[in-house]
Amino acid sequence: MYPKIEETIASIRERCVLQPVVGLILGSGLGDYADSFADRTVIPFGEIPHFHLPTVSGHAGNLIIGIAEGVASVALQGRIHLYEGYSIGEVAYPARILGCLGIKRLLVTNAAGAVNPDFRPGDLMLITDHINLMGANPLTGANLDSLGPRFPDMSEAYDSVMRKIAMRVAREQGIILREGVYVGLSGPSYETPAEIRMCRTMGADAVGMSTIPEAIIARHMGIPVLGISCITNMAAGILPQQLSHQEVIQTTDRVKPNFFALLRGIIPRLAGIAG
Repeated sequence: MYPKIEETIASIRERCVLQPVVGLILGSGLGDYADSFADRTVIPFGEIPHFHLPTVSGHAGNLIIGIAEGVASVALQGRIHLYEGYSIGEVAYPARILGCLGIKRLLVTNAAGAVNPDFRPGDLMLITDHINLMGANPLTGANLDSLGPRFPDMSEAYDSVMRKIAMRVAREQGIILREGVYVGLSGPSYETPAEIRMCRTMGADAVGMSTIPEAIIARHMGIPVLGISCITNMAAGILPQQLSHQEVIQTTDRVKPNFFALLRGIIPRLAGIAG
């Protein structure tokens, strides 16, 4: 392993030796789910070497290890973003650490705007694929050969088996779970109506400013990924109204019961297929 990663892992292991099976990255306003972990250890990002503190509302900035639905799990309660001034490598580093902690499955969540006009705020969308328009890739530079290949395959960035599990859980619980392609841009400004028309033409269904670097890192390490977007608003130009982060947080607060119920059903089944 590499010295920087070793230092981070050693710091976390000093606080908790539980071996997590499932990793979660909980996006804007969705981090409260990790508060339900049993026997949990909470480590603020500021106390972890080489982690950075989020500066955005809705991102608490904690790493939490504990038991979720009977499964040893580790969660990032919030994340950092390119638009906060961090490099793509810094943005993806916490996901790399989850992989080095030994997780077998990664579940990433985010708040996103609807590009697909058939979607509505409050919908949950299963990510089937992504389009990286962030202008950077976290694997740029020297490859970490012991962690993954120079040219990792991304033909199934979001695992089909895990998606089937999520859809089955949603049907059982009576939760409408959309499916679609997520496009990532760097932000922090919201997209223009012309940019949203471009994204729609390219085949995107939802747009956001995160998730893609983490998914790439996980796939580099051979870790299957499940992605879920909370659709918090209609993207620019679809409705005659301005966009705001307050709307994002208000919508995630409203959808939390369904979102958390979905996670409670999915996580035990992910553990059951983790090899």
